[in-house]
Amino acid sequence: MIDSTTEVKETMQDDSTSSAAEVDFTERYSEVIGKVNETLDKVDWSQVGRIGKASGVLLAVIVAQILIKGVLDTINLLPIVPGLLELLGLVVVGSWSWKNLTTGEKRSAVMAKLQSLRKEYLS
Repeated sequence: MIDSTTEVKETMQDDSTSSAAEVDFTERYSEVIGKVNETLDKVDWSQVGRIGKASGVLLAVIVAQILIKGVLDTINLLPIVPGLLELLGLVVVGSWSWKNLTTGEKRSAVMAKLQSLRKEYLS
């Protein structure tokens, strides 16, 4: 009989502390939401659009780099493909060199093109 009375008193104390905790949580939650709303009212939303676009582009570049890395890693796992790609690179460089660097006039044209690109992008 003594045990049952103690259990009832403990249950009543737990109920009162939980309701006090709920009230405290509700007050604290409304305070936090109020502060968040005040902070959001101070934000210059025209600048946020620019920041959002820039972060979106950055995110897209990161995702593209991850996908490209995955594709290249997959290609490197195949035994013959990396060697063929190196050979293809050598053939392309050799062909371009033969077409653009065989005579003095062609070399001068390539240098003029490089100088014009340099002026256009670096100055």
